Amino acid sequence: MSTSLLDKIDKTQAQLASQGLLRRRHAISASLPREQNPELSGALSFTLEGKHYLNFSSNDYLGLSRSSKLIDAMCGGAKRYGVGSGSSPLVTGYSEAHLALEQRLCKITGHQAALLFCSGFSANTALMKTLFDSNDTVMADKLMHASVIDGLRDSQAQLKRFLHNDIASAERIMNQRVPTALVTESIFSMDGDIAPLSSLSQLCKQNHVCLIVDDAHGFGVQVPPLVDAKIADIQVVTFGKALGCQGAAILASQQVIDFLVSNAREYIYSTAISPANACVALAAVDLIDTDRSLVQRLSDNISYFRQQCAQADIKLADSGTAIQPLVLGDVDTTLLVADKLKQLGLWVGAIRPPTVPKGSARLRMTITAMHTRDDIDRLVDGLSTSLA
Repeated sequence: MSTSLLDKIDKTQAQLASQGLLRRRHAISASLPREQNPELSGALSFTLEGKHYLNFSSNDYLGLSRSSKLIDAMCGGAKRYGVGSGSSPLVTGYSEAHLALEQRLCKITGHQAALLFCSGFSANTALMKTLFDSNDTVMADKLMHASVIDGLRDSQAQLKRFLHNDIASAERIMNQRVPTALVTESIFSMDGDIAPLSSLSQLCKQNHVCLIVDDAHGFGVQVPPLVDAKIADIQVVTFGKALGCQGAAILASQQVIDFLVSNAREYIYSTAISPANACVALAAVDLIDTDRSLVQRLSDNISYFRQQCAQADIKLADSGTAIQPLVLGDVDTTLLVADKLKQLGLWVGAIRPPTVPKGSARLRMTITAMHTRDDIDRLVDGLSTSLA
C-alpha cells in the first residue's frame, strides 16, 4: 500500500486521538434475561470484557428487538423465504414479504407507496441525490442528519440551512428564494426535541414546496403519530429504532416512488433486505399499531426520569422524548463523566464533534419502555455521583 496513504491515515488518527474524537468499536455480548441476573433489565443489559452494564444508549425505544412476537416472525420468515433475498429488488430480490410491509406502512401513514432500503442512511442519501440536482435549492434544518447532508452534497443542489426549529428563519429564507423542498427531522437524534411540523407543513403548502421529514426517531413512539401523509409529502422511517429490527422505507406518492425505483442507484444496485427481516418489521408495525401500552410506558418512564433529575438538580436539555441529552460542552469532561458512569455499570453515550457542534459535547441518554423505575433511579444516582 502507498506509504503516503498510510502516513495520512496515521496522522489523522493521531490528531483525532489527541482531541478525544477517535472512535472505537466494542464487541458486546448478548443481553442477559432478568431471571439470570435480577440486577439487570433483560433487553437492556450487556456484558463487555466480563463487566455487566445497564444500557442507556439504545435506540430500541420500545424494547421490541427481544420481543417474542418479532423473534417468531423472524423464524417464520426465514423458514418460508430463507435468510437472504438473493439479489437486488429489480432482479429477484423483491418478494411478497416486502410488498406486504410496504402496503402496511402506507395504510398506517396514508401515503400512496413505499420503497424499502437496507438502512435509514442509504434511504436518506438515495432520496436526496436522486430527487435533486444542481438546478434545485433545498432548505434543511441546521441540525439535519449527516445522511441528508451527504445526499444533498452528492446531488449538487444548493443547500440553504435555517436555524434549528426556527419558523421565522425558514420563512426569511423561503421569501428570498422559494426552494424545491424543505427537509427536517421529526425528533432530532442528538437533542431529542420535536420539529414544529404543523407550522413547517403549512409554510410549505402555502409556497408549493415539498416537505420531507426524516421520521427515524419519531416513528412508532408517539400517539397520535407525529408525521403522516397529511403533514409530509415524503416521509422516511427506519426500522432500527422503535421497530427494533433493521431497514428503512421512503413513503411518498406513487409518482415519487416510481421515479426512485427507476433512478435511485442505492436501490437498484443493492441486495434487498431479507424477506425474513421484512416479516419482522411487519410484525413490529402491527404491534405498535394495535398495542399502545409500550408507548404509554415509554412516556411514563421519560416523565419519571426528568422528575428525578430535576429533584437531583441535574440540568437536562429541554426534551420530552426518549432522547435525553445532558450538554457538558467540553469533550474531556464528557468523556470523564461517561467513564465514571461505566465504572458504576451504566453505559451512556458520550457524543462529541463532529456529531454535534463544537462546544456542545454531551451525554446522550435514551430512556426506553423496558427500563424500570429502579433502573432509572440507578442512572440518576450515578449521574449525581459522577457529576460531583
